[in-house]
Amino acid sequence: MIARLLRVGALIVTAAVSLPSASLAQDWTSVSGTAAPNEAAAAPEFDDEPRNGAQRYQMREKLVSFGDDFWIENDRGERVFKVNGKMMRVRGTLEFENTEGKVKAQIQERMLRAKDSMAIEDGKGHKAAEVKRALITPIRERWVVKIADGPDLEVQGDLLAHEYKIGDGKKKVAKVSKKWFRIRDSYGVQIEPDQNDAVILAVTVAIDAMVHPGK
Repeated sequence: MIARLLRVGALIVTAAVSLPSASLAQDWTSVSGTAAPNEAAAAPEFDDEPRNGAQRYQMREKLVSFGDDFWIENDRGERVFKVNGKMMRVRGTLEFENTEGKVKAQIQERMLRAKDSMAIEDGKGHKAAEVKRALITPIRERWVVKIADGPDLEVQGDLLAHEYKIGDGKKKVAKVSKKWFRIRDSYGVQIEPDQNDAVILAVTVAIDAMVHPGK
């Protein structure tokens, strides 16, 4: 009998290097209060994290400077929200519309140039959330999302690498990671049930714009 040789490929995981300042925020899931280690990148087929009804969306990096319409899809490839880039050029507003064309969240262009805070409005122009950052030490910043009709949320993780969590200190509201999608210049946002998904997605766009200014 001819023996078969089974070759098993080794999976090599490289940890991301921690970066100072805007890249890191304190991890509220850590008992000691220090920053938790960065999550290693993983291919989608190895993702066995429980979802428990959470919705996962695919986002584009530097969406503010994309300059055209962009459809935010879920991980099943279904279009859920359209980022109306044309309205940015016409009215100076980045709009997040549902599939029926109704504006569910928006960011004014003047806010997209802000460095320390950025407001997200609902479809009627009322403030729905505000992303704020404050310098704690020369190498650490505190990021907070103030929700108009809910508790303040904290942002912890590696913001530069799009690997972070958003939560109220007790429970997770959303998680951002690049490990779920293979497409270049994209990242994933997983949002827990009973959240305003359009506003949370707009929050991640605001964070991306503030962490990567001028891009």
